[in-house]
Amino acid sequence: MTSTALSVDIVPSFIRDAWWTPDQHTLSEDNATEVRDASTGELLAMVSTSGLDVADVVDYARTTGQGELGKFTFHQRALKLKALAQFLNGQREHLYELSARTGATKVDSMVDIDGGIGVLFTFGSKGRRELPNSQVVIDGPVEVLSKDGSFIGEHIYTRIPGVAVQINAFNFPVWGLLEKLAPAFLAGVPTIVKPATPTGYLTAAVVKLIIESNILPAGSLQLISGPARDVLDYLDYRDLVLFTGSASTANKLKSHENVTTGGVRFSSETDSLNAAILGEDAVPGTPEFDAFIKSLVTEITVKAGQKCTSIRRTLVPKALVNDVVAAARDRIEQRITLGDPRAEGVTMGALASVGQMRDVRAAVETMLAAGGELAYGTLDSPRVTHADGTVDVAEDGAFMAPVLLTWENSDAVELHTVEAFGPVASVVGYDDTAHAVRLAAMGEGSLVATVCTNDPAIARELVMGIAAHHGRVLLLNREDARSSTGHGSPVPHLVHGGPGRAGGGEELGGIRSVLHHMQRTALQGSPNMLTAVTGVWHTGADRNFDDEHPFRKNLATLRIGDSVRSDLRQVTLEDITAFANETGDKFYAHTNEEAAAANPFFPGIVAHGYLLLSWGAGLFVEPAPGPVLANYGLENLRFITPVAAGDSIRVTLTAKRITPREDEEYGEVSWDAVLTNQNDEIVATYDVLTLVEK
Repeated sequence: MTSTALSVDIVPSFIRDAWWTPDQHTLSEDNATEVRDASTGELLAMVSTSGLDVADVVDYARTTGQGELGKFTFHQRALKLKALAQFLNGQREHLYELSARTGATKVDSMVDIDGGIGVLFTFGSKGRRELPNSQVVIDGPVEVLSKDGSFIGEHIYTRIPGVAVQINAFNFPVWGLLEKLAPAFLAGVPTIVKPATPTGYLTAAVVKLIIESNILPAGSLQLISGPARDVLDYLDYRDLVLFTGSASTANKLKSHENVTTGGVRFSSETDSLNAAILGEDAVPGTPEFDAFIKSLVTEITVKAGQKCTSIRRTLVPKALVNDVVAAARDRIEQRITLGDPRAEGVTMGALASVGQMRDVRAAVETMLAAGGELAYGTLDSPRVTHADGTVDVAEDGAFMAPVLLTWENSDAVELHTVEAFGPVASVVGYDDTAHAVRLAAMGEGSLVATVCTNDPAIARELVMGIAAHHGRVLLLNREDARSSTGHGSPVPHLVHGGPGRAGGGEELGGIRSVLHHMQRTALQGSPNMLTAVTGVWHTGADRNFDDEHPFRKNLATLRIGDSVRSDLRQVTLEDITAFANETGDKFYAHTNEEAAAANPFFPGIVAHGYLLLSWGAGLFVEPAPGPVLANYGLENLRFITPVAAGDSIRVTLTAKRITPREDEEYGEVSWDAVLTNQNDEIVATYDVLTLVEK
């Protein structure tokens, strides 16, 4: 390549809310990289960031991105994620066409593209169901720090004031972008994404669609297409880096001064020698054996084995090694057709690049030299189906046939340390369950393991032995074989990550991943001050008792702290007996004076807790039609002081938390309810949940 103008496209970056490419006349082989079709070797584009001001990109995220995202609540951001998911859902066919150039089949593309869109849908839903419609998350209960309750403390989460920089791998150019973007956006933190070069053009295409949708606010998403080796130079304690890739690169980044001493948060997901363990009960002919073979073949052929969660080590009882290899071979030969994903009938595509293919083959050669034996497959150029339907030995493209290795020495270092990031797995025999546990742990930390057994005792022994070495464990048996999402499929609801070699980081995990983008702070002060900061009423804060019953107020007029206090109602023995007879709850504490008096908790016959709750509702409810539409539950119910015949109760109800629903004409109100007796002793505490008109 020379420094003359190029006729091929340059993959653009999106910075400061505008598309950017370097001056083509300045590009050379020193500052630009070719990107080729994984199946044909056709030159598709060039990638370069020559002349890009990375410091300016970071500054724009911290200023414009932070400012714009700060205008929205969690629920408002969640609705934008939902809208974005719906928009991208209608653009999938276009993305599938581009994805085929990366070597991905239609199934591979669905895992990447549909999976990424599914993450947006999940966080769009979870954000509205599990987070408040505000910008502060309360973590845990209040701690009373003074005898009179005037000084209290609790923990809160607020968003970090910087930027989330995501550095992604080549294998999931869409899912990798969206699974990191969704929780960052929901937290209110702007994202800078730097995809891997071989497939970054697909990431750029998704970003282009996102920008065209005009759903996300300015500065919330920027894209760097190409090298950004100096990005950590401009980050500090305000920022977060989320890295997916090799352990060697992760270690290099983690050693940067701004990480080691500057406080940059760094989360990595790296190499992983994931294991699948076949239980001793799962012999050929059982549903578990069949499910295990299906999972093994799926994991080494979907995405051509280029998944950080793929099965690399298959641990099986020694007597079953040959059976497993034979069954896997039969399934591969019956179901797998290698070739260009655009050809009819192809079920496994190419690796992402010729360079990647060479790396995988070199890794296999290393394992063979260390004692691995080629039980199935070849390292020669395979026969493939081309886009025009012809079949011959591959001369172009990054094709590699599935490979299975066996090992005489189950302790061979290379077996447990060399990851061939492609369609390669080892089948290793173990002596007993304890041996299987030891072998799984030799991976020194993995993202996921499968335990395939129908024996509960074996499942427990294996899980208890390997859980601390893994970020996720899939229990596979006949009961969930059809419904399971599979060994290699992280779901947004559960944590994705693993200890040790796997990087030690965590992504996804539902709202946990949102909190990764936030700072937990211990907050201390008076109940009124904590109420003001959090938007949630705290016990001891001011209440507003006015002439209008709070149930007569809609969300436009209801305020935190609005309260009502009822008159006293006396409980009689006749009331208690009638409730016992009507409900059938004749527990001795409500019906037998002698037995009740012998109970250390009761003075004799006492009222049913649910009788008191029912009366409490009668004491606070406003019966006429009004803004309160429905009562849909109670939370945090505790019975504190028993109520005997002759005692009286009253209820104090206070608007504790108000959560308008952004896309409905009503919202949720949580009311702090306290039942007290005639001596102002607390009888019960709970939260009443209602739906109220806006």
